[in-house]
Amino acid sequence: MLFADAEDTPQAARRMAVGTLMNWDLGRLAEDVELCVSELVSNVVLHVTTGRDPMEPGHRPVVTLTLRSWPRWLFVEVADEDTDPPTLPLGDGFGPDLAEDLPEALLPDHGRGLHIVRTLADGLWWAPDDGGGKSVLCRFDLDRGSGGAPSTTAGGRRSA
Repeated sequence: MLFADAEDTPQAARRMAVGTLMNWDLGRLAEDVELCVSELVSNVVLHVTTGRDPMEPGHRPVVTLTLRSWPRWLFVEVADEDTDPPTLPLGDGFGPDLAEDLPEALLPDHGRGLHIVRTLADGLWWAPDDGGGKSVLCRFDLDRGSGGAPSTTAGGRRSA
């Protein structure tokens, strides 16, 4: 759990994610997961609106990063206090070849980060939180790419 309004929140989240992956022998996913965590946490930092009175004494918005590993998947979850749903990208968006031919004014200002996450991860979705707020999740399939099978704890599941 990190304070969303802290200056180094995205950097701290990236370090935590990469450190966890290295401890779990999933370093081969570190680059993609690091970029996804950066995009998801940066979205929280940029768009944090808690639905509570921002003048409430002592309240600081938080962002929670959770990684879960099963034998076949790695899940990355970023939760925040904002009840507004994220704007998930639709379709394929703008590819590099199309973007070259479009004036900069026609390229979307928002949603590029989630498009990056959708491109790197094998799944992307969000869910409202019962207590208010939401979680944005992405899934990485561990059987794609190179590398050995991850080690697991009893039951085959790890969480950090």
